[in-house]
Amino acid sequence: MKENGKADCGQAQQEYIKKEKRHKRHVAVCRILLLAVMLASWEAGARLGVIDDFIFSSPTRVFRCFWTMARDGSLLGHVGVTLLETLISFGLCVAIGLGVAMALWFSRSASEIWEPYLVMLNSLPKSALAPMLIVWLGNHVRTIVVAAVSVAVFGAILTLHNGFSQVDPDKIKLIYSLGGTRRDVMVKVLLPGSVPLIISNMKVNIGLCLVGVIIGEFLAAQKGLGYLIIYGSQVFKLDLVMMSIAILCILSAALYQAVAWLEKKASL
Repeated sequence: MKENGKADCGQAQQEYIKKEKRHKRHVAVCRILLLAVMLASWEAGARLGVIDDFIFSSPTRVFRCFWTMARDGSLLGHVGVTLLETLISFGLCVAIGLGVAMALWFSRSASEIWEPYLVMLNSLPKSALAPMLIVWLGNHVRTIVVAAVSVAVFGAILTLHNGFSQVDPDKIKLIYSLGGTRRDVMVKVLLPGSVPLIISNMKVNIGLCLVGVIIGEFLAAQKGLGYLIIYGSQVFKLDLVMMSIAILCILSAALYQAVAWLEKKASL
């Protein structure tokens, strides 16, 4: 009887695994088909005159623009600049957000003093700061990085600080009962227990940093995907604009998946 029960359990588990694999394949196929239908509809609309391909471009025109810039090597430079600025901004945002959130958790008075200002800064449209950043810092890469960090860092601080405040109080009491200090609580309870929160916050911040970089490149760049979008719109090269937007979509998805991969590794 026990052997039959184990066999039934093993068979049920295999059936469940097969079902999950079929579901994942189905989702992947549907995603590809949806993308193909969207691109085909876009191309057909442009060729049949339903939409103006000068204004809306078309997949073939976008690909020709991509191929031309890829062959002369100019595209790689623009993508590389945007990617580098995003990664620098992301690293600074993670470090500053985590450091400030820990400092606010460590000091209750500092938390209560700074919280309304952080909420206000987080709610402020960061595009309003960009012109002032150019005046203060000049037309340099550091202006773009600061603009990108300003988009994400205040929300990161608030999210992490709120998460830190919800740590299991029983574990904190246990550390104190064993003679531990607030620093021991931070090292042994707070940070290890907040790893999922930190990585989840990183998944949000990587996209926000890319948005901030593009905002900065709109105003203070001579290279990058944001620069290509502004330049293309000014000279009515809409193929260039659509190509840059498509690359941004791919880049943002790749960066998100990279952080998701890090999340899987951390959970093992």
